[in-house]
Amino acid sequence: MASHTDPSKESFRPSMLIYDTRYRGMTIQIVALIGFLTLLGWIINNTAQNLADLGMRPSFGFLMEPAGYDINQTLIEYQNQDSHLRAAFIGLLNTLLVAVMGCATATILGVLIGILRLSKNWLVGRLMTVYVETFRNVPVLLWIVFTMAILIETFPPPSAFRGDDPEATMAVFNSVAITNRGVYVPEPLFTRGLGDLSVFGLFQISIDLIVILAALFAGIWAARKVRQRADRIQNATGVRPTTWHFALGLIVLPVLIVLVALGFHFGYPALQGFNFQGGIYMRNSLIALWLALSIYTSAFVAEIVRAGILAVSHGQTEAASALGLRPNRVMSLVILPQALRVIVPPLISQYLNLTKNSSLAIAVGYMDITGTLMGITLNQTGRALETLLLGMLIYLAISLSISAVMNWYNNRVKLVER
Repeated sequence: MASHTDPSKESFRPSMLIYDTRYRGMTIQIVALIGFLTLLGWIINNTAQNLADLGMRPSFGFLMEPAGYDINQTLIEYQNQDSHLRAAFIGLLNTLLVAVMGCATATILGVLIGILRLSKNWLVGRLMTVYVETFRNVPVLLWIVFTMAILIETFPPPSAFRGDDPEATMAVFNSVAITNRGVYVPEPLFTRGLGDLSVFGLFQISIDLIVILAALFAGIWAARKVRQRADRIQNATGVRPTTWHFALGLIVLPVLIVLVALGFHFGYPALQGFNFQGGIYMRNSLIALWLALSIYTSAFVAEIVRAGILAVSHGQTEAASALGLRPNRVMSLVILPQALRVIVPPLISQYLNLTKNSSLAIAVGYMDITGTLMGITLNQTGRALETLLLGMLIYLAISLSISAVMNWYNNRVKLVER
């Protein structure tokens, strides 16, 4: 009877790290990593030594020193005697504000323009083409400055609203003042407010806002449960019950109840002296930066949307039309959900570009993180290395956060094999 024995395994030899394909790739990666870390360590050590020779050892203690400068647009309270750290935080909030507003507006405009560019109406399609080619082929910095100039030259000064027969009047039922200094809109106020909650001593969050958001999210969760129940009934019987009025009530009614309980009302801006007082003030620099970044980025988003729609097979459109769906329902229920799988990945890059382009805010005097931490703070303290390093880390963290959220959404809408 023949016996079979397994071949003996070859013993490991150092030469296998180079000549054996099983280990060669790992060897090259380890050597490259060691080389990179060595180079990085040399750069850090050399920089620290040069700063020490100049009497400027790296330190972040300057962040606790008084800033000594004002910031013209703030979301939370700030005084010029607050620390550089708080000033940098104000600039970070201003950056996030422009990024969120710009991404939302650019997405809405881009989707509409991308769809309209595919319109069978010759005039509409050509007008959208002119829009895309005009805005994406001019540098965004020029659009920011141009928009700022329009806002300053077009709208009236606050003094035009004074007198028995004023040259200008407030808009939207006499509640919004649009001037060449900025826009004043009504401010939400509460007569029975719950106060504020301090967060790490940097800023305060309104407890009223937390309660309102909690009611809103609870309503959305309940509306989603109603929709899931409708899905189950439809799958079982083939008939979908009408649920939109229940969902709308679950979302709106809790918020209305909370607002009434808190004594919600509006505080309107009023002309006092040489300027308006009260309400929410949006400076021209904020509006110019927001509009310029939105229209510039929307041109790229429109092309992404158009490419995503064209990537969907025409047979899908024909099949949906054969079922009797109207063109707008075909677009919203059949084409766009499939096009999202093509649209979302390049859309992430546009969101990142818009966020980073917001650093051009200094051109119109809007104080974002670049203008505060990497601008005035750098000039006052002379800490170029520390401020620039912090600024780069902040932009990196923002970009990675946007990428993480959008990649999560991309995984939600991608095709799943069964």
